[in-house]
Amino acid sequence: MRGGPRGRGRTGGGRRGRPQGRGAGPALGRRAGRGRMSLKEPLPVAPHPAPDAPAEQPHRATAWAEARAAAVRAGTFARAGRAPLGVPLARALGQVLAEPLVALTDLPPFDTSAMDGWAVAGPGPWTVREGLDVLAGQAPGAPTADGEAVRIATGARVPEGTTAVLRTEHSRTDRTAPGDAVLRALREVVAGQDIRPRGQECRSGDELLPAGTRVTPAVLGLAAAAGYDELPAPPRPRVEILVLGDELLTSGLPHEGLIRDALGPMLGPWLTALGADVLATRRIGDDAEVLYAAVAGSAADLVLTTGGTAAGPVDHVHGVLHRAGATLLVDGVKVRPGHPMLLARLGAGPARPGHVRHLVGLPGNPLAAVSGLLTLAAPLLKALSDDRPLSDDRPTSDERNEPSAPPRMPVRDEVQGHPYDTRLVPVVRRGGWAVPLRYHGPAMLRGIAAADGLAVVPPGGARPGQELDILDLPWPTADGAASVQGACFT
Repeated sequence: MRGGPRGRGRTGGGRRGRPQGRGAGPALGRRAGRGRMSLKEPLPVAPHPAPDAPAEQPHRATAWAEARAAAVRAGTFARAGRAPLGVPLARALGQVLAEPLVALTDLPPFDTSAMDGWAVAGPGPWTVREGLDVLAGQAPGAPTADGEAVRIATGARVPEGTTAVLRTEHSRTDRTAPGDAVLRALREVVAGQDIRPRGQECRSGDELLPAGTRVTPAVLGLAAAAGYDELPAPPRPRVEILVLGDELLTSGLPHEGLIRDALGPMLGPWLTALGADVLATRRIGDDAEVLYAAVAGSAADLVLTTGGTAAGPVDHVHGVLHRAGATLLVDGVKVRPGHPMLLARLGAGPARPGHVRHLVGLPGNPLAAVSGLLTLAAPLLKALSDDRPLSDDRPTSDERNEPSAPPRMPVRDEVQGHPYDTRLVPVVRRGGWAVPLRYHGPAMLRGIAAADGLAVVPPGGARPGQELDILDLPWPTADGAASVQGACFT
């Protein structure tokens, strides 16, 4: 498991840390020889040296809410330069229209029969023209003259000269001689009856649906009828995942200091559930040059790294960002677990001039990485894929700076807090309460696997009955679904 025994991406300088026990709270640091840190002790901070940097700068963490707001601003800024894509109808279900849906043709495109019956011209009775049946999908035949009738199918284009369609059940055919027949109406015939006139539903150029409409099966049908092969939709954010570390295994059991990679299998599906298009999940060893090449050469809108965000001897993310000329927007967050997370704006990609790219650096510990995912990556991706129109080419400083407010719920049990930082604690909804789960240490996934949300615990903790914000997970959950896993509750 990434960041289990190893404290990769956590504040401190040692290569490997110690695993935390059950119910452990914030990260302990990576300094060798240290015992468990009390929640009442101030947590250490570490500088983030960068190659060729003029001087080491102290680590300055951002408040949790401010970090999420910065992620929203970053996504909104990047979205302003993204043009809509043409998405084939077969893949457009569930997306939103980036532009109004404008009819490309009249609907119907020509006068058509609304019923099976007879296309008649003038007043009756009518002489039947044998062998000239008009079927749907056929080019129109010869015009009908007054006093004539031809058999016609529903949806067929009515011949020129037709004044009405007479339904089969409202007619009678009399044979006057071999090969000759006379059609008589059993009811009054009104000019234009059972004919769908051209443009009855819309004319070419009419706006059928506004931008921002969710594409449903009915919208797909309307678009196809109106002449569309693909729909204009906001491009899905493209994400590349870089899982860092020499110690990671992709199969088998941990052995000889090697541990299983838990983040590689988890992050791709999680980001897909958030609406991203995951280009690749790549595993990179502790090699600064390889990491730099991967970051600089990525065509993704968002590069997501795991581990390497602190100041240890193999924590290369800060150095790579400095070398790449990136702008650090968030360098550490006052949240537990996951405080060494970061957000940076990268330069344009190799093949897309003007393309605004970002990097989110997640800590290597699994639950700390989830914290970074929900704190920085999820708000950025949501803003980046937002279908609402921007007021200007670039958003102003006060435009949608705040992420949407999460739902609130009372917590059933007391939750221990950090004295200075926000805590994110896995919870399950049960009977109208948010019930904190055990196994919520930074290196643990057992709690989040049973959870259906994370409670946002303010500094100092929460008392029973106190309402807390609950960060939802991007997949369906059932109230009390984890109740059968009683061992996971505190």
